[in-house]
Amino acid sequence: MKTPLPFGLAIALTASPISAQGAIGILERGNYTCELPGDASTEAGIAQPHEDFRIITASRYRTEQGRGIYLRRGDVVTFTSGPRKGETYSVISPAFLRRMENGQPGDLRCVRRNG
Repeated sequence: MKTPLPFGLAIALTASPISAQGAIGILERGNYTCELPGDASTEAGIAQPHEDFRIITASRYRTEQGRGIYLRRGDVVTFTSGPRKGETYSVISPAFLRRMENGQPGDLRCVRRNG
């Protein structure tokens, strides 16, 4: 005779990997200005205007090269179409992102400047 699993354990064992990725969310609308870190002898940040983007709706973004769609799951944003397709960012705070490099937040940082 088989003993049934406790309900909570049964749910945990059948949970999909998607649920482990975090809840679907959005970024705050506005212009995101991107830069690389500088140093004490020059500037605090070195502007990277070709990396800038604007969040225009709950799931759409725009760059100088065109428009696309992004998906936010928890604290990870992935550009799924358009000129940034495949790029991934870590959400450090509601208006501060870092581009992922080898699965870790990298040097490029993007900050929302206005609404």
